[in-house]
Amino acid sequence: MKIIHPSRLAVVIVALLLVGCAGIEVGRSFELQTFESSVQRGVTTQDDVRHWLGAPHATGIVVDPDGRRAVRWNYYHGQGFPGRADSRFRTLEIRFDEARRVEAYNWSSSD
Repeated sequence: MKIIHPSRLAVVIVALLLVGCAGIEVGRSFELQTFESSVQRGVTTQDDVRHWLGAPHATGIVVDPDGRRAVRWNYYHGQGFPGRADSRFRTLEIRFDEARRVEAYNWSSSD
């Protein structure tokens, strides 16, 4: 049976503890203030949004009760430990009309 030297065991334990303290990060940080100060409903295009915020994290289609369809882009960023008060998460959802212009948006943040 091979015995692990105590100093090597200590290094492994410290490394595991540091990894456990790192928390998690999802998505990519984005500048909500840049978006809010520049966006104009009916004027701002998908290309404008992509220039300001980068590629969306997710895309989808929204179908209204009357059957009208719209494209939706989502941005999100979170970091910390799930369930802890110091964790931060924010989302931005942008809805585009048929002309690829911003129709509506909503955002939320735990900041």
